[in-house]
Amino acid sequence: MAAEITVGGQAVIEGVLMRTLKEYAVAVRNPKGKIIVKKEKIATASDKFKIFKLPFFRGILALYETLVLGFKALIYSAHVSAGENERLSGREMALAVFLSVALAVLIFIAIPFFFASLATEDNLLFNLLDGLLRLLALFGYLIFISFFRDVQRLFEYHGAEHMTIHAYEHKERLVPKNIKKHQTMHPRCGTSFLLIVVILSVLVFSLITSENFVLKFFGRLLLLPVIAGLSYELLKFSSKYQRNPLIKPLTLPGVWLQHITTKRPDGRQIEVAAASLKALVK
Repeated sequence: MAAEITVGGQAVIEGVLMRTLKEYAVAVRNPKGKIIVKKEKIATASDKFKIFKLPFFRGILALYETLVLGFKALIYSAHVSAGENERLSGREMALAVFLSVALAVLIFIAIPFFFASLATEDNLLFNLLDGLLRLLALFGYLIFISFFRDVQRLFEYHGAEHMTIHAYEHKERLVPKNIKKHQTMHPRCGTSFLLIVVILSVLVFSLITSENFVLKFFGRLLLLPVIAGLSYELLKFSSKYQRNPLIKPLTLPGVWLQHITTKRPDGRQIEVAAASLKALVK
């Protein structure tokens, strides 16, 4: 089997989402133990607006479309795993995405910003402390949620997703025997993307030199698309040259962080991940 296309993925509730540039598949195990697979084409704005095919701009679009698709898959998996057939409307989906983004802004931007502003007025020290607090917020959040059993299962499916993609990229048949040989960490993981965003934000936010509290805060919000675009390109570059001895050290922090966000799956979870990827590459 030749790995001719780039595959990404995401763990969902009792299942796995796999995607290529043109389509995606979600495999979820229902209460009866059957694996339900849903496959659809991906409609992307880059097909209509060529600017989103260019470096940097494609990262901004990719982040937005990944968020929307991810929420869509999560909600679908919740219904399938519970044996339900409900669907969210477009308005309800938009509200779910908005609330999640708002919560992320609160935890990873607003709270660190507030405490850093209390600690110092020096611009350099403020940016360093703000970045450190964001990093601690990310670690703390991931460690905190990892104690919940439902999240642990999500992390196990996350591991199954990575192991299955590794098997595919090594041109192996997508059967549990082959998949089990691989590690749960992957350099293209969204966890690595989050870490790059946090680190890169320290540099980008330092461009805001205003002493005004309001301008500083909203300036950070306006620069989020810039950080997303740059982070996407950096992750894409580091993944492409991950075997280069000069580039590999740059990927290690993100891989280490995946020791929190991925766990070894069982055979049934691997079967679900394999079913999702097979729907795309068979």
